[in-house]
Parts: sequence; C-alpha cells; structure tokens
Amino acid sequence: MDYKQYIEIVEDYPKEGISFKDITPLMNNGEAFKSAIDEIVQFAKEKKIDLVVGPEARGFIIGCPVSYALGVGFAPVRKEGKLPREVIKVDYGLEYGRNVLTIHKDAIKPGQRVLVTDDLLATGGTIEATIKLVEELGGIVVGCAFLVELSYLDGMDKLKGYDVLTLMSY
Repeated sequence: MDYKQYIEIVEDYPKEGISFKDITPLMNNGEAFKSAIDEIVQFAKEKKIDLVVGPEARGFIIGCPVSYALGVGFAPVRKEGKLPREVIKVDYGLEYGRNVLTIHKDAIKPGQRVLVTDDLLATGGTIEATIKLVEELGGIVVGCAFLVELSYLDGMDKLKGYDVLTLMSY
C-alpha cells in the first residue's frame, strides 16, 4: 500500500522551516492503519519477540496494536515523573536542550526479545535512549519499526547494528 497518500504535510509546523509529517490521516483510515500495523506485526513475527516497547506518546499508538496482534506485552517509555513505580532513566540530548526518559525497573526481564516502535524516526535520539533503557534491563532489541523515516536527519546512523523497518521515507 502507498502509505504516503495518507500523510498530510504541514509546512512551518511546529515552527518555521519545518515540514511536519502528520500521520493522523493514516490513523483515521481503518484500512490503511490496519495495513501498516499488519506490516509491522509481520516484521515482529519474524523476530520472535516477547515484548513491544514504545516511547510516549506516538510510540504507544503504533506499539499497542502490534503487541495486541501478537499477544505479547507492551512496556511504555515515558518522560520523567510520569510512571508511578520504581524506574530507571536515561538523560539524552535534544536539538535545543536535554530530556529524560524512564521505564519501570521491572518492565523487561533479562533475555526478553524486544521490538521498539514509534511513529517516526527523525534524528534517532529518542529511539537511541529507548534502546539504552531496554538494554540496561537486559532486554535484547531484535528490531525497530517506524511508520515514517526522515532520512535527511540521519537517524539510522544511531541504529547501526539493529534491524529496522520503516514503511515510508522522506
């Protein structure tokens, strides 16, 4: 399926010079969204995953239906202060500052095979930080899956050595 026909390009959002890729039209179309999730599910089946992990909030949108379809769990990665129990955290750089991501300390058991999902791969910082959390808990990242890759931002450079699926590239 040509998923790009369901992506709305919004110029100068959220600031001037940015060409925002809006996935909500794809999500609004049941057939297109199901097809995209099914492709990620097939990729995950080949990896024999035990768990799906996704960063907030759009990683939840992709990861939860994938985990449901596979009958495996989902572990959320959230910003600091959003998870109620003991967490581990990673501090990472953003274009203009720093951010902290957390995961429950007991979310992943050592040796579990993990698929990391998100809607979009841009610079790769959020996914790199998510992978660090998974691996610190002993999880094995066997794949990463995204609807969209912004190839001009070189996010794939941070994912060398990982098997990555992207459904569309800009």
